[in-house]
Amino acid sequence: MGTVRVTVVHAAAPREVWQTELDMPAGTTVREALQASGLLEAFPSIDLGAGAVSVWGRRAQPSQVLRDQDRVEVCRPLKVDPKVARRERFRAQGARTAGLFARPAAGRRTS
Repeated sequence: MGTVRVTVVHAAAPREVWQTELDMPAGTTVREALQASGLLEAFPSIDLGAGAVSVWGRRAQPSQVLRDQDRVEVCRPLKVDPKVARRERFRAQGARTAGLFARPAAGRRTS
């Protein structure tokens, strides 16, 4: 039985990245890689049951078996819903000064 090389990454805050590379036995799960990396001890507030783990950006279960060169990412929860934030930015900029309404279409008269 061989080994797999796995990278475990977590961004606890903006521009603050925790990363480690591991050589694990083949058949290692996401949960086993997280435990071996020391991430769960360094950040005890991480809840694996909340769907906060992904492999290469795709949601993963803690029981998922890893392959060679997989990147396990532990995500933090969003503070603001992206749709709400976009609406607030649009409202703050004004409806006629942002997005599609920023300038009139060529050949159209504005009143």
